[in-house]
Amino acid sequence: MDWQALNLSLTLGLWTAVLLIPAAILLARLLAWRLFPGRSLVQALLALPLLLPPTVLGFYLLTAFGNQSIVGKLYAALAGDTLVFSFHGILLASIIFNIPFAVQPIQRAFESVPVSVREAAWCSGLSNWQTFWRIELPLAWPGVLTALVLTFAHTLGEFGVVLMVGGNIPGATRTIAIAIYDRVQAFDNASASIMSAVLLAIAFLCISLIYFLNDRLARRHAQ
Repeated sequence: MDWQALNLSLTLGLWTAVLLIPAAILLARLLAWRLFPGRSLVQALLALPLLLPPTVLGFYLLTAFGNQSIVGKLYAALAGDTLVFSFHGILLASIIFNIPFAVQPIQRAFESVPVSVREAAWCSGLSNWQTFWRIELPLAWPGVLTALVLTFAHTLGEFGVVLMVGGNIPGATRTIAIAIYDRVQAFDNASASIMSAVLLAIAFLCISLIYFLNDRLARRHAQ
């Protein structure tokens, strides 16, 4: 069992969720409540990581983060290091390829909030911010929770994008998924089986948590 790779994957998943979910909430709310020119194109762009092969997305991110790119040069000037083949590089890549997993569930949750509820809050004297914080967000919480768990679980299992952007550096970019691939390549099926079972168990627990909490919320609203 490669505990270093597992710890790196858990850290990557946690930071991805922490950094992505707040931005996803604001973006999802905008898409749910407002019609604006180009809205369909924005939604298509956000959903693109679902359709692109991981190696294709990884190639474009590797090019965008490379030392000759604007992003790569800016990062090097600020941090004194390269963005590719680093933890910060795979974290940024993880945030990008997880956007649809974070935005779509939250957007659907905001869309399910009746307009009449928001209008009643405004008529009661609540500001837009108060309505969002005290009315909309609590009602959309199941979608936020789903997005949080999906983002975390999907990060743990991602292979192609992380390998393209970060390579396979122990302690820096080697995640549990890459470690499993390494063990298979080395014909160490026993270690690969253990790590795969751990990843399967974590994914199953994450999905079970979503359904359990959603069922509890549904029963609470039904009372």
